[in-house]
Amino acid sequence: MSRRWALTVLGALVTLFFLAPYSVMLMSSFRTSIDVRTTPPRFIPREWQWDTYTRVLTDERFINWLQTSLGIAIASTILVIIVAIPAAYITARFRFIGRTPFLLLVLVTQMFSPTALVVGLYRQFFELNMINTYAALIVTNAAFNLAFAVWILHGFFSSIPAEVEEAAELDGSSRLQTLWRIMLPLTRPGLVTATIFTFIAAWNEYVVALTLMIDDAKKPLTVGMRAYITGYEQHWDQLFAASVIAVVPVVILFATIEKHLVGGLTAGSVK
Repeated sequence: MSRRWALTVLGALVTLFFLAPYSVMLMSSFRTSIDVRTTPPRFIPREWQWDTYTRVLTDERFINWLQTSLGIAIASTILVIIVAIPAAYITARFRFIGRTPFLLLVLVTQMFSPTALVVGLYRQFFELNMINTYAALIVTNAAFNLAFAVWILHGFFSSIPAEVEEAAELDGSSRLQTLWRIMLPLTRPGLVTATIFTFIAAWNEYVVALTLMIDDAKKPLTVGMRAYITGYEQHWDQLFAASVIAVVPVVILFATIEKHLVGGLTAGSVK
């Protein structure tokens, strides 16, 4: 019993530790910009400002940034899933020359940091006349997250007994029908895991977007929010409010598919 209480207290402390920055961000969104800069800092605002979120949500720039981030994240996620499903299925079900080197190559690409490749990416997209385009961000985000999706789906497809496909083929299903009707439903936790991690990575991407996007109206939310803090004006209250709003879609996504996500992360842990 004492051990259970100790674990509960420890878990609560860890939770509070990770929630602390978000609570400060939330409380700071209700301060005035002057109050944010006042020292010593206080957790409770000296003066409550209740219209910060209204001003942010009615800001046309913020709406453009939010729509851009949402569109890029969704498009990148769809592209990753479309490519990762056949790649993972083929490598899991077929033995061919170069299979192992291909999987290792996919794994190696996961080790490269976008920051280290940003100069090369800029040069490449400059040659293709794709600077300041949504397509450049979509392709880049998809490329950086494809390896994770392929590997996790590869593990799910490999864990499904081959007899399941053989039974479907005996019933007259083609390879494509078997993949769509049988294999994909069985790998739903893996699909959900790959989808949510790809979406979050694309939603939070900053360095590549900062480098490739020039037009303020086309910048995603992570880059656009920098406009609230400049050398001439500092709207700290709006910056914190925009940051809180940016967290909301991810929280809703996690809450909606939590069960599938946990199943995907723990798959294979119990035989």
